[in-house]
Amino acid sequence: MTTLMKILIAYDGSECADIALDDLLRAGLPSKAEAKVVSVAEQVVPFPATFGMVETDFVESLLPEFANLKEQTEFASSKLKVAFPEWKVMTVVGVGSPSSFIINQADEWKPDLVVVGSHGRSAIGRLFLGSVSLKLVHDSPCSVRIARRHAETESDRVKLLLAIDGSRDSEEAAREVVVRQWPIGSEVRLVNATWGYSPALSSSSLQPIAQWMAKEKARIGAMMGRVEEELRAAGFTVTSVVKEGDAKTVLLDEAEAWKADCIFIGSKGTSPIERLMVGSVSSAVATHAPCSVEIVRRPR
Repeated sequence: MTTLMKILIAYDGSECADIALDDLLRAGLPSKAEAKVVSVAEQVVPFPATFGMVETDFVESLLPEFANLKEQTEFASSKLKVAFPEWKVMTVVGVGSPSSFIINQADEWKPDLVVVGSHGRSAIGRLFLGSVSLKLVHDSPCSVRIARRHAETESDRVKLLLAIDGSRDSEEAAREVVVRQWPIGSEVRLVNATWGYSPALSSSSLQPIAQWMAKEKARIGAMMGRVEEELRAAGFTVTSVVKEGDAKTVLLDEAEAWKADCIFIGSKGTSPIERLMVGSVSSAVATHAPCSVEIVRRPR
């Protein structure tokens, strides 16, 4: 029996949350899937710890907005059922820390993807990437899609920017693009930010570093070639870009200039630090991208 994709959608009734629902139509998602819409009322009174993640009549009486959240989740659910009539959609309403509640739901339900708007209702969220979104980028047990508004277009085709840095996580991001269901004529641009060759590396003492750099460039180039073949076989129009520079800057500039609909990027890069925590490149791209961003994380 085929296992259905599971998608957890964080929804707070904000404009950005509605944009996230609309963005699902351009995310290459399957016609059949399971979806869970989660809304959370921030804890505003000191409940005992046992209340933290549960819905109770007592909580509802203390938080009038709790009932409104139920209406919001039902609205989101009905919208999903119109857009994806074959999806099985359920709703959950809770109280507590929104990011903790959502991550707890993800740990328990084990979705393949968590979807969230780029900003929430809070004052801080209106100034920069919402704290909930950023928390999910770092701590979600699965892939995260941060949705942003798309430019108006009459075409169903999408333009996907795929970051390739030679890591296993970037390969996983490429694999995720290949297995999704995209409109005919969609495009993928592979982007690799590489380093320049310094004349100082010509000295004999630094030759091992220069040789390692050359091998890494060749390895990443070979990976890009393999990914390009797989994408073309899947029906995409594919272009590749290799530029010297800081990875964050290269990816963001390319997404802006190419008018990408979404950036797909692995959650971790190739540096020792990035193997220990979510990659700084992923975090920066999620925060500053001009389009939606999907951070692909291999299941724990």
